[in-house]
Amino acid sequence: MQFHRKNYSIEDLTGLYKNLLLPRMIEEKMLVLLRQGKISKWFSGIGQEAISVGVTMALQPDEWIMPLHRNLGVFTARKMPLNKLFKQWQGSKDGYSKGRERSFHFGNKEHHICGMISHLGPQMAIADGVSLAYKLSGSDKVSVAFTGDGGTSEGDFHEALNVAAVWDLPVIFIIENNGYGLSTPVSEQYRCFSLVEKARGYGMEGIQIDGNNILEVYDTIKGIREYCITNQKPYLIECMTFRMRGHEEASGTKYVPPHLFDLWQQKDPIKNYENYLLEQDILTDQAIADIRNECREYIEAELKTGYESAPIVPDTDEELEDIYAYPKKKAVYFTPHPGKAYPEKRFIDGIKEGLYQSMQQHDTLVLMGQDIAEYGGAFKITEGFVEKFGKERVRNTPICESAIVGAALGLSMEGYKAMMEMQFADFAAVGFNQIINNLAKIHYRWGQNADVVIRMPTGGGVGAGPFHSQSNEAWFVHTPGLKVVYPSTPMDAKGLLIAAINDPNPVLFFEHKALYRSISGPVPEEYFEIEIGKARLVQAGTDLSIITYGAGVHWVTQYAKDHPAISIYILDLRTLLPLDYEAIKTAVKATGKVLLLHEDTLTGGIGGEIAAWIAENCFELLDAPIMRCASIDSPIPFNIELEKNFMAYSRLHECLEKLMNY
Repeated sequence: MQFHRKNYSIEDLTGLYKNLLLPRMIEEKMLVLLRQGKISKWFSGIGQEAISVGVTMALQPDEWIMPLHRNLGVFTARKMPLNKLFKQWQGSKDGYSKGRERSFHFGNKEHHICGMISHLGPQMAIADGVSLAYKLSGSDKVSVAFTGDGGTSEGDFHEALNVAAVWDLPVIFIIENNGYGLSTPVSEQYRCFSLVEKARGYGMEGIQIDGNNILEVYDTIKGIREYCITNQKPYLIECMTFRMRGHEEASGTKYVPPHLFDLWQQKDPIKNYENYLLEQDILTDQAIADIRNECREYIEAELKTGYESAPIVPDTDEELEDIYAYPKKKAVYFTPHPGKAYPEKRFIDGIKEGLYQSMQQHDTLVLMGQDIAEYGGAFKITEGFVEKFGKERVRNTPICESAIVGAALGLSMEGYKAMMEMQFADFAAVGFNQIINNLAKIHYRWGQNADVVIRMPTGGGVGAGPFHSQSNEAWFVHTPGLKVVYPSTPMDAKGLLIAAINDPNPVLFFEHKALYRSISGPVPEEYFEIEIGKARLVQAGTDLSIITYGAGVHWVTQYAKDHPAISIYILDLRTLLPLDYEAIKTAVKATGKVLLLHEDTLTGGIGGEIAAWIAENCFELLDAPIMRCASIDSPIPFNIELEKNFMAYSRLHECLEKLMNY
């Protein structure tokens, strides 16, 4: 192993040694504690420390890093106190995630480290978003994302690199090629000669380096960092290394040929660098012994503090409280003035106006989506926006739903607001992991909010078939940490969209496509918010209550007009997560007979959840069984007659007759 000192001072070289040694000695101690049952799991980075440490030391402390399992050196080089790290690994309340996460599945904004999720690939897209924020703000910074050789097979790797290249983002992607993905060798993972070859396919520069040589890693990252900032370009680095222990300790290493351990032991990053420092008279044996003793004393002292954590006493209220972030200032919500005439506008105009005024209100709001710039989006909602706000803030995206959701989260981490237009709500399936596991959980896990809105054009009735007409809101209502909004009127569309953009949490904003140009109503000209989580009384009634949302509101409103002999209480939920249980109870109490109506299919639809809640909490108010009216349990068909048969409204009269006659 050849080390090139260049112009680094003795202090620089010694500092690198201390930072390289510390995670190794911590790990050796952790393996002892693991055998003693004092920690539950460990993913060892022994033999790979030069990558984590070299990368982190080459960056500025306020540049975001997205590390993975084997990157303890990132955390220690960022000077995170070991006592608190140890509390984290024990699952203590005063760790970095209040006992909610294990090992390295956590982050910390103060140290600019973004916590990983087990799905690995999504980290890279977050780095794209952070770098986009740096680019937009004119900051001379880069972000760095780690992945392994196994992670390069994931679609997220492709999407993140492609977006970074297309958008010319200053982001560095680090591949730690340690030979194995758990037990699968690289010979069974890819067929290219080396992973760095992939860089050329994405239109970016790349280099393969010795990941065990601390000076080579450090010097390479410093140079590439300058390249990325100067040229506003991404870069791919493949660091060749080896995993000296199992994927995690329980999995062992029986699948690894023994001679590889002998080979890579000779390439140990610490021993080789230590020998170099001795040969160059930069350190002496005594100095090294002193540094090791200093590390040992630090570790023991920090562990002693770490053991002082009190046992966790679960607090359900606190657990629920920490699911969402809360706005810094209280919003003033809009109340229509009785008798005041507001301009009549279409549903689509309410959305467009809310989005446009939000862009005026927030200089840091960035819109992203397929074809949303010059073309104006599939439904022309952003038509004209690029001329007013520019292509930096109204961004066409590649067809990379997962990467764009991840990029939206990365923007949020740097204080930006992000709105992604999912061209059709159906396409959220290919960004599902980012939405469910990254956006939704991040605040609960380590206190980082996701200031992201995803607009979801949804629903049938337009003859668009199984992949452009699904009502998939129930997929997301099940996920704590998300907010799910579904307006039915132009006024609500505007006010709730503005509220969603102002909300510091991830909001899925469903817009029924069939309402875009078919529904009109009064919409105030001014910028205003309607409170998320509050249902709307459409009309009072005494015979029966219908609880619905979206297009269902218009179906039942028309039904009530066509059947004036029936006094129908209509409640528009408007928000599906969180639900307005108080309004639901009031609707039940008003008539004692309840029909739950939604366009989504019957099984697993939100109507089942609401029915269960009513049965548990309002049973004594009921005069009849709770009924549900929903679409049939099949994919939504293309043929108009088949679609009509599928849709819930085709069974509305039958359901209401049955309920009335009970």
